[in-house]
Amino acid sequence: MFKRLYIHNFRCLQNLEVPIGDKPSVLLIGKNGTGKSTISHALALLADLARGTNRVGQLVKPGDFAHGRTDELMRFEVDVELSGRIHQYRLTLELPPGFKELRVQSEELLVAGQPIFTREHAQVTLHKASRAAAFLVDWHLIALPIIQEQSESDPLFLFKRWLAHSVIVAPIPSLITEESSGEALWPERDARNLGAWFAGLISHSPRVYTTIDGYLKALWADFWDIQNPLLGAETRSLKVQFRDGQRSLSLPFGALSDGEKCFFLCALVLAANEAYGPIFCFWDEPDSHLAIDEVGHFVMALRRSFESGGQVLMTSHNPETIRRFSDENTLLLSRRNHLEPTRIRSLEEIGVEGDLIEALLRGDVEA
Repeated sequence: MFKRLYIHNFRCLQNLEVPIGDKPSVLLIGKNGTGKSTISHALALLADLARGTNRVGQLVKPGDFAHGRTDELMRFEVDVELSGRIHQYRLTLELPPGFKELRVQSEELLVAGQPIFTREHAQVTLHKASRAAAFLVDWHLIALPIIQEQSESDPLFLFKRWLAHSVIVAPIPSLITEESSGEALWPERDARNLGAWFAGLISHSPRVYTTIDGYLKALWADFWDIQNPLLGAETRSLKVQFRDGQRSLSLPFGALSDGEKCFFLCALVLAANEAYGPIFCFWDEPDSHLAIDEVGHFVMALRRSFESGGQVLMTSHNPETIRRFSDENTLLLSRRNHLEPTRIRSLEEIGVEGDLIEALLRGDVEA
């Protein structure tokens, strides 16, 4: 579970600490351009690190510095609680004059306050029980994906596995079709590989089909089955079957509506939280393709699923979603103009009087 997320000098975010704390579900609200989606991009960057992307230039570009301030360091810091111990990861990037690609200035991972590895520029030091071992790494490569774990109980392995299984999505339903190739351990940001992710989840943990099936049957009274047959050596075609009495209908997944695809994606998120252990999920505007009367069920199903383990962070502009979060669990992002940094505070701290939605419509609430 995320305890702390700090981002500095990345796009519109400067010296920003997201106060997630130990809350299982948190809602981010705020006007367009305040940095809600930028937070998801920072989280996706960290997840890509754990999945093996190690070259800085594949993760961030010089244009990602806030207002072009390349003379300042770019920082990413996370505190995560796993197995009762706090894992702290710090990554600092720089762009020296004349360079076209960012490089690592410093990097470290601490567990329960004890260093697992530290890094200054090119030198990485592994802190083992018996002795410290140092080696050199290209300044343009990040050490976290490179360092080998000793076992599955290694804190480094636990941290990387948890981070790699993070689900960061801002789905574009029109890109999600029935055809897929191979299997995937996690969805792409736009969820276009949903079929491959479904295949990967079922292959990794067949029992989670029950979770997917149960969620969809509670949602759609005529839902019957999901099929994902092979069409060739690698290609599959996802089909959804419906039944009402003696009548039945089989639809290719691409024929479902945008909202129906998002409900299916929600079922996979719930299944992933069960299959991979408690996971972290960031869903950018999960309600954007739903009818008004569908929003409440959708949001509360997500929140309930993560109450017993894991953590979900959402963004929304929808009043129906906002009403389903307490002031304590709602964070407001705001900035006065494009030249000012984003600020963030909980609604509980701001202390909104009267109807929150009306206050937001009037523009009376600022962080």
